[in-house]
Amino acid sequence: MVLVRVHRVSSIRDPETGRFGKLIELVEERRISRQPVRIVGAPEESVMAQRMIQDLLYQFQSMGFLPGVGGLRPKMTIFLTEEEYELLGVKLDVNEVYELEFKDGMIRFKRAYD
Repeated sequence: MVLVRVHRVSSIRDPETGRFGKLIELVEERRISRQPVRIVGAPEESVMAQRMIQDLLYQFQSMGFLPGVGGLRPKMTIFLTEEEYELLGVKLDVNEVYELEFKDGMIRFKRAYD
């Protein structure tokens, strides 16, 4: 299972068939580590401030305000016709995070954090 975020959804015409569809770009979603780093010999106040900043960064990232660590990491680009997109059964919204699972020859999307 991999966490992915919908980076872009574009309307596009297939040059071979002339049919309209959606080009969906997924990027890997990386989380800031929530494990505090303890600096030996640091005063308790600085450790508490560091934890508060780390928690704020984690919250901003979970709300989509900060990109994952290391910038964008492209994971998958999909072209689906309008019919295929409807058959997928999942509305892929920009900036939403999904669990991407590969199992037994299938790809499954599940909205993360529900």
